[in-house]
Amino acid sequence: MYEPRNYRNWVNAGKLIPFQVVEEESDLFILAATELKELSYFFTRKYRQEITSYIKRQPVFASSLKPLKIYADAPPIIQAMAGAADKAGVGPMAAVAGAVAEYVGKELLAYSPEILVENGGDIFVHTLSARRIGIFAGRSVLSGRLALEISPHKSPLGICTSSGTVGHSLSLGKADAALVVSGSAILADAAATAVANQVQTALDIPAALEYGQKIEGVAGLVVIKDDKIGIWGDIQLSPVSPVR
Repeated sequence: MYEPRNYRNWVNAGKLIPFQVVEEESDLFILAATELKELSYFFTRKYRQEITSYIKRQPVFASSLKPLKIYADAPPIIQAMAGAADKAGVGPMAAVAGAVAEYVGKELLAYSPEILVENGGDIFVHTLSARRIGIFAGRSVLSGRLALEISPHKSPLGICTSSGTVGHSLSLGKADAALVVSGSAILADAAATAVANQVQTALDIPAALEYGQKIEGVAGLVVIKDDKIGIWGDIQLSPVSPVR
């Protein structure tokens, strides 16, 4: 069932041009200095093909919930996913959305000085100005009430969110939102899954934060469950009016 992605309105685009690219399971929302839809489709198909072709060689890559040893000649995107999964202690497909966002985003930087690629709540961003990204946390009373402040000197960044109560992605926990900030969207995606897996109730937030900060490459964390929030690391939040 399709779930409207209203949270895509929670990013201040400024003068950037928004457009959408949908290729099978990949649904990318992109902001760029110019409309780059045709190029975005090309790169999305390219990296999706690399992933699907590799899965045909090693089918367990698609289903493993644990880190996996991959073939030495695997393409770079597969190697990056496997490496992030190993650091976070999850299966490699936990990083797939962040990987597609980052690889497509980096390709588009050759055509636009600023790029934001969002793929199912997982974001690659390279910005030249300060931006605010709203935090979507499902039915939590905190959903849409907080924005993550992004400074240009800290980009490129990966900002990825996993949830056990929103969307179709597999989560072993019940967090409304587990947001991870990292220099890599691939690592942020894998780590967000790992952190979200630690949360069943709001009482688990401190343990989830402790777990996440031990993952190499994680710069900041936000964990939301019901009306409770936990924050760790290089995170700057600001209040916003709720968006419904």
